[in-house]
Amino acid sequence: MPISDSNSTLLWRPSQQEIEASTLYSFMNYLRDNFDFRGNEYSELHAWSINNKTIFWKAIWLFFDVQGDMGNALIANAEAMPGAQWFPNAQLNFAENLLRHQGNHAAIIERGEDGRRNILSYDELTQKVTIFANHLKKLGVQKGDCVAGFLPNSHYAIVSMLATASLGAIWTSCSPDFGFNGVLDRFAQIKPKVLIATDGYYYAGKCIHSLDRVKQIRLALDDLESLIITPYLNQEDSELNKTAQELDATHWDTLFSSQNADSSPLVFEPMSFSDPLYVLYSSGTTGKPKCIVHSVGGTLLQHLKEISLHSNVTTDSNLFYYTTCGWMMWNWLVSGLALGASLILFDGSPFHPRKTILFDIADEENIDVFGASAKYYSACEKFELKPITTHKLTSLKTILSTGSPLSHESFDYLYQQVKPSVCVSSISGGTDIISCFALGCPILPVYRGELQCIGLGMDVDFFSETGQSLNQQSSQDSSQDRKKQEKGELVCRQPFPSMPTGFWSDVGGNKYHSAYFNRFPNIWAHGDYGEITPHGGVIIHGRSDAVLNPGGVRIGTAEIYRQVEKVESVFESIAIGQQWKDDVRIILFVRLKDGYQLDKALQDLIKTTIKTNTTPRHVPNQIIQVEDIPRTLSGKIVELAVRNVIHGKEVLNKEALANPEALDLYKNLPELECE
Repeated sequence: MPISDSNSTLLWRPSQQEIEASTLYSFMNYLRDNFDFRGNEYSELHAWSINNKTIFWKAIWLFFDVQGDMGNALIANAEAMPGAQWFPNAQLNFAENLLRHQGNHAAIIERGEDGRRNILSYDELTQKVTIFANHLKKLGVQKGDCVAGFLPNSHYAIVSMLATASLGAIWTSCSPDFGFNGVLDRFAQIKPKVLIATDGYYYAGKCIHSLDRVKQIRLALDDLESLIITPYLNQEDSELNKTAQELDATHWDTLFSSQNADSSPLVFEPMSFSDPLYVLYSSGTTGKPKCIVHSVGGTLLQHLKEISLHSNVTTDSNLFYYTTCGWMMWNWLVSGLALGASLILFDGSPFHPRKTILFDIADEENIDVFGASAKYYSACEKFELKPITTHKLTSLKTILSTGSPLSHESFDYLYQQVKPSVCVSSISGGTDIISCFALGCPILPVYRGELQCIGLGMDVDFFSETGQSLNQQSSQDSSQDRKKQEKGELVCRQPFPSMPTGFWSDVGGNKYHSAYFNRFPNIWAHGDYGEITPHGGVIIHGRSDAVLNPGGVRIGTAEIYRQVEKVESVFESIAIGQQWKDDVRIILFVRLKDGYQLDKALQDLIKTTIKTNTTPRHVPNQIIQVEDIPRTLSGKIVELAVRNVIHGKEVLNKEALANPEALDLYKNLPELECE
């Protein structure tokens, strides 16, 4: 049962045995033995990591025995944001570090809603990467070239990425649920040399063919030199072979046939720490997606830290995250290979062919670290799934959540209806940093509604609108005794390795600078609105650009969603601010469960629930029932797009949405003209 304390509700606390068995505990011992760290608490470790930032990241490199040459310098331009250069003389290769583990141990266990189960050992993965890298080399791919994937979450994507990285080339990907324009908006900016594309995918029981889109993409990318098509669908190869011939493309399987496979030894191209590894994309709901460039070394060090120290993944772990190749959590998941973990992949609907399919897989594959979006857990609760009674989940130790704030009620659901003896780690960061600012910690307790801690090496604070720190604890203070601060803008005050190296084709870096550094000089402003708790945890209240401002009072949308989720008949909701008579008023749109209608009694219940648990300022002026809520392809609701629609403004890039037709539900609503 939850334990109440004076500040909030304690849901879980690790035992001393669990603490001492964690990699984070071993890392603290390593620091005590080899560096000047003398603390015993996480708060002391975090303070040390930001007060000794260069030594901390050196320790990460050494502790994880990163393959490569660190060089003789740790950082140049140490205080510049942007501009700091980490390990300026280092040489390493990302793929070499992810393929360092060998043997028959499973590297990838591939599942799908069509029932597939394919396993690749580390030896088999290395063999496939070797053959594919040699083929890319024959196609002329070399350091600095771009290779793109239009692929489901599958071994095809991982093999392609690792082969690309082994050559020093740059990997970028979209999932096949992207429409033609959405793909073109991304890949046309990058101009890939090679495209690896799927013949289709499965979702919600449907077999969705994509070869027609592949044809469109191939013809639209003028600089594309080679196309390789992968056979994901369970069908005859006749159509795929026909398309391959039409487009002068190569069938994936032919590359691995005994007569064509080139198994010449895999050679890893030495790379500088800051050389580009990935190009990721912003959601693009306000224009063409920004092409965010992430580095070889920054990605590797940050992921090793987060996946091992913060998520407690080891060589014995079966690591799962429900994601697609169009979301940064795919890149995060794949880095688990560097720790020798077994990655569990799933492509398809998380509720097909059964609503319990992901929990079924958790049992069948003995998953110990299970990740999904906050929206997924909320939907499980609405569907009244109770894995605690229907599943064993014997191996499950950690549940990860991201994509949006995990509500207090979802914390309750996970502990009451999934498993009470797990570490529930809500994590927050994003595509911008290919990692997290705040996340989990295996040696800390879990408090209801809170992210457990700020990440090691991340000098996070929350600022007021005027740029004043709202955090009562300085970076030098390791005390747990702090007062709850006000809500503000999430910032990072010091450079960290996984900062982007820039935006693609952003000559002079003006777009990059304006995206993160214009608001507070030499400070990273992330765009999240939240607070640090008395425990040193974090609560995220939503995006700062979606903050509601009725009567000049700033309200995070997550504060409202949390209360609305308590209402049984509401499936999901979205809140926006409408300009009204020289002020802003809150409009709440609700999607109800089947069989419910928004009558006066339900409206009153929603308003009372919000008012009772927050303030009168949080209560919406209008509540309107809708049939659908627009969201990005990674599942995030798009408050800004809805706000634009109700104000008669154009939504610039509907291709970024999974369900752009839903925007029409918000046009010209008569309720928005009423008091």
